[in-house]
Amino acid sequence: MRTEHTPAEVNIHLRAKAHDRLLIDQAAELLGSNRSQFMMASALKEAKNVILDQTSIYVDNKTFQNVLEWLDTPATQEQIDGMNRLRTIKSPWSDE
Repeated sequence: MRTEHTPAEVNIHLRAKAHDRLLIDQAAELLGSNRSQFMMASALKEAKNVILDQTSIYVDNKTFQNVLEWLDTPATQEQIDGMNRLRTIKSPWSDE
């Protein structure tokens, strides 16, 4: 979980119980990072998961069957072009 050192732009302050800090420090040490690096990496990982988990869509059975049929249909050239365009878009959490 090592990351390269880049200057931080903002500070984030937390209050924690002593036993929680100890647990975090132990986990960070096991990964060869410091507390700040470990907490930032863990928080970013969880933030990404929360955002990705918010993509559930609930529909009735007929709509669901229509979607399944649409997924089984070969993509048109326009759809392929659109998918290729989407692949080039940078994710909000990407540093690249």
